[in-house]
Amino acid sequence: MDMEPGPLTIGAFAKASRLSPKALRLYDELGLLAPARVDPVSGYRYYAPEQLERARLVAWLRRLGMPLARIRRVCDLAAAADAAAAAEVRAYWAETEAEVAARRDLATLLVDHLSRKEPAAMPSTLESTPDAPLTIRYAALSDTGRIRESNQDTVYAGARLLAVADGFGSGGEEASAAAVAALRRLETTDLPAGDLLNALEDAVEEAGREAGRAVRGVAAEDAGTTLTALLWNGSRLALVHIGDTRAHLLRDGELCQLTEDHTLARKLLDEGRLTPEEAASCPQPALLARALTGSGAGGAGEVDGSTVDTKLREARVGDRYLLCSDGLSAVVSTADIRETAATVADPAQAVRALVESANRAGGPDNVSCVVADVVQADGAAG
Repeated sequence: MDMEPGPLTIGAFAKASRLSPKALRLYDELGLLAPARVDPVSGYRYYAPEQLERARLVAWLRRLGMPLARIRRVCDLAAAADAAAAAEVRAYWAETEAEVAARRDLATLLVDHLSRKEPAAMPSTLESTPDAPLTIRYAALSDTGRIRESNQDTVYAGARLLAVADGFGSGGEEASAAAVAALRRLETTDLPAGDLLNALEDAVEEAGREAGRAVRGVAAEDAGTTLTALLWNGSRLALVHIGDTRAHLLRDGELCQLTEDHTLARKLLDEGRLTPEEAASCPQPALLARALTGSGAGGAGEVDGSTVDTKLREARVGDRYLLCSDGLSAVVSTADIRETAATVADPAQAVRALVESANRAGGPDNVSCVVADVVQADGAAG
């Protein structure tokens, strides 16, 4: 008669699952992979053989580089035999590939620059060529919303620059306006592709200083602004981002978020210190972990929390970029945003429809968005 396998020590379980004992102790603390039994005297952990499947899944997902909070979600879905587990892994890998593609483009530019060559075009039939130059067709709209008395958002859309800033604190309106004004100087500057990111990063540093000056003496120390912007040179777009304003790309009917929210809830979720349910019910979900603030020395402004996120993207005909404040993304579902972005062809009509969606959902905050389409230059008008 076969005996049922007994509990496994942490060492045996670690060997069978390809996870180290140190990792197992961490996953226990985070509630991701709790042992079946803990000895009340020695504190030694024991695991049931049936826990190996979840442990091995955790190990595989960690090899993919997936954050712990997202691994927990995949494991819980898999345990419930929910097909959404596979969809979650698929979505994560699509995001990872998009990030790798952006880093690949930057690496290509660096190799070309360091080799003293002109930046080479990436191999794609949809990219800009001398015979088929590209341009962008764009529109921007900002609205106070249904609840707020004033609008602290600032939006801008031009032939080279697209930007959304969401001010906060008593001087938020001044901070967001000053930050975008600092970036607008890039509209009149001719930049080769290799200089796009450097120029945008320098401009954001200046935007931080300008935001600080704008609120000095009239606002509390916590005043500042988020900022998300795209700088266009005819074949590539440089993206800069700080805060919880967002940039999305609609390509082939799929909407991909290009930015990560710099909120405290998101940071704790990615670190595995909050569950998705806890993050969703966080009492201050929009509390920012990074922003352009006026709290620098002498009120001169600084980038708060960390450096800004930057990416470089190749343009393709048919791409649609959407920048928005959290007055849209916090109240309108991603599915509804995608539906509007995918079905309303004209950028001006699209931004109106998106703002109306936010206001129909209660309009609790200022709402702003920019929509820009990459088109052939001979068929476009800004």
